[in-house]
Amino acid sequence: MAAAVTISLEELIRLKAEARGFRLSPHQPQNSLLAGRYASRLRGRGLDFAELRGYRPGDDIRSIDWKATARRGRTQIRVYEEERERPVYIAVDQRKGMFFGSRRAMKSVAAAEAAALAAWRVLEGGDRVGGWVFGDEGFRFFRAKRGQSSVLQLLGAVAEETQRLTLKNDADSVGRLNEMLRDAEKQLTHDGLFILVSDLVGADEETGERLTRIAQHNNVFLGTVYDPLGIQISGLPGMWMDLGQETKPVPTDAGFPGRLRAEFAKEVAQWQQLFRKLKIPMLPISTDRPVIEQVREALGGQHG
Repeated sequence: MAAAVTISLEELIRLKAEARGFRLSPHQPQNSLLAGRYASRLRGRGLDFAELRGYRPGDDIRSIDWKATARRGRTQIRVYEEERERPVYIAVDQRKGMFFGSRRAMKSVAAAEAAALAAWRVLEGGDRVGGWVFGDEGFRFFRAKRGQSSVLQLLGAVAEETQRLTLKNDADSVGRLNEMLRDAEKQLTHDGLFILVSDLVGADEETGERLTRIAQHNNVFLGTVYDPLGIQISGLPGMWMDLGQETKPVPTDAGFPGRLRAEFAKEVAQWQQLFRKLKIPMLPISTDRPVIEQVREALGGQHG
């Protein structure tokens, strides 16, 4: 079956009906990827100060405002209420390296589908949606807002970028990942959710440092997109590989596929080690299976 090369906004809108059977909230099913050691990092919505009132039996003594107590002469409690919604930002990789797919869909299309499913699920949960779409020429930023129009703006930009990838582009896009993360670090303050959907090509020490700083005050979730053929391809005469700043012929010796798989496994292990340390969950997304199936399996199966 040929891989889907692009995806339209209409198709991303239709995924709204599929955005069920998984959660992106702190309350996770026991078998979810976000349960267990990651649960403590899922902050949920932040808290807003609501009022100052007198102490009542059963109140948490940690909520006592000692300055107000001294000023008023009787014990005062600071009361907080949960914010109505939290900001959720989805960053979608649409660089030229994502324009590869061997079976069901290009990596760029799988990333677009994952972003759409997350956006619709977030909207259903009552949170604000925004994000970045970064491609070969730079990135577009959408501030998190409530309502369906915010999702449509983000997904419209994603669809445009998937279609733009069909055009020849010689731009050096390796550094766009860190460029986007620099902006994300500025925009994300605290108690937000940052979802990065990318193949992580071009990720380096700076990538890890910026994700570390973002994760200090926000939830971070990674959807790492890959194509099975891309990690087991054999070289044939005339094949070239794009390394971002240069292109080289694909080696044709018999040992090349094994070296490629070993290098891929080594890189994945390095990132997994870092993300485990930061308690950042990472969901591998393969291009050869429907994205919704993979998301439901990882984030709770049949649970809504």
